Amino acid sequence: MSHTSMLIGGSWIGPTEGRSMKLINPATEDPIDTVAYGDETDVERAIEAAAAAADGWRAVGAYARADILHRAASLLRERADAYGLLTSVESGKPLTEARAEWLSAPTYLEFAAEEAKRIGGRLIPSRRLGRRIEVGYEPLGVIGVIAAWNFPVYNVNRAVSSALAAGCTVVVRPSEYTPRSAFAYAEALTDAGLPPGVLNVVNGHAHEMAQTMLDDPRLRKIQFTGSTRVGKILMDGASRTVTRLSLELGGNAPVIVMPDVRDLTSVVNGGVTAKYRNGGQACIAPQRFIVHESIAADFISMAAAKSSSLTVGDPLAENTDIGPLINSNQRDRVEAIVGATVDAGGTISAGGGRMSGRGYFFEPTVLSGGIDTTPAMTEEIFGPVLPITTFATLDEAIRVANITEHGLSGFVWTNDLRAAIDISDRLEFGMIGINDWYPVAAEAPFGGMKQSGLGRESGTEGVLEYMETKTKYFGDLG
Repeated sequence: MSHTSMLIGGSWIGPTEGRSMKLINPATEDPIDTVAYGDETDVERAIEAAAAAADGWRAVGAYARADILHRAASLLRERADAYGLLTSVESGKPLTEARAEWLSAPTYLEFAAEEAKRIGGRLIPSRRLGRRIEVGYEPLGVIGVIAAWNFPVYNVNRAVSSALAAGCTVVVRPSEYTPRSAFAYAEALTDAGLPPGVLNVVNGHAHEMAQTMLDDPRLRKIQFTGSTRVGKILMDGASRTVTRLSLELGGNAPVIVMPDVRDLTSVVNGGVTAKYRNGGQACIAPQRFIVHESIAADFISMAAAKSSSLTVGDPLAENTDIGPLINSNQRDRVEAIVGATVDAGGTISAGGGRMSGRGYFFEPTVLSGGIDTTPAMTEEIFGPVLPITTFATLDEAIRVANITEHGLSGFVWTNDLRAAIDISDRLEFGMIGINDWYPVAAEAPFGGMKQSGLGRESGTEGVLEYMETKTKYFGDLG
């Protein structure tokens, strides 16, 4: 298939009203392709298909579902190069990163497939003789997934893999900036033997489609990845039908760098690489570097040198380190954050502005100085901008780290085990990387605290998020 049509009820079709949209290459600003662009009617058709397929998919059983997901994982590995090219062109992320994203997807399918086999139940001893209490788990039903553009494979897959393994059917609405990646993902699962209607993918206006999902009582849960603002809107709307929500919202991850780090050069280089992954457009990426004052000057100097050495350009070139931002609005927003921070007294040590020519490129930028209350520290930048502030005492560092309303991920770099335990305990974030820049894995729960969202994806917790707990009481057995 051409990766431009929607998948509803096992068929690749166009939208009811025949609408389409042009995809734009963020590296060139040229049209890439024309893809289907549906509306509420198409979501309704997808929910209908998912509801019709629900009983059959549930009855297949965990072991047969796992076999299909394992076959899908194999297909994704085989197609990683072709699918990676598709993702790189529409998202702007370097081809090496796009390939890596596709190659990570099978691990989530495989873990969820095996975990679903192990989720049984339990017997609870009753205080009354002749009574039996059983606790079991069953699929929630039809699930809606509304995904973001920054990781168009990962954001879809981490929810879909757990939902399918649990026995749910799914309707996916990918980002309108990266729909072909979701279509390709669905193609692989369909080719692996997924029955018609179990997975449906519709592209269209986010607000219209989300409202249709919220209004339909057959859809039991929505998993959303995106902004805190939209997450709050979904929470308000979910009250109408008591639709469950899993929300992966914004992040503003602090990095506390203690003065005892063994290899500062390695920490700087690793931090710069992690920060600029996908052009800085990663929710769990290190955002705010809080560095002890005794090593701050060296840290800033090395971060600036490393940033200046990176290659920004064509995402398809093997030597490219950083591609473009997703669109002009995002580039303008990053530019405004940098400008406001400099106006407030911040210092630019590297980069600082948009790049000339076509494409939504922005220079890798290092900011420092009196920037604690500036947008570079208080807002989620979502761009290749690395702000650095200093601290004298650990209490001060913890205060600066926790001051944000977000609580998705945080980082600690230290050679002192006691300090690592103490700091990680005091940080108010759902995932903490301790001497680790990538706190994410298929086998571990993913999610945040405070206004970074609700629920967990991945791991055992991720599968249970798509299951209903049922308690049975058997009486008169004595």
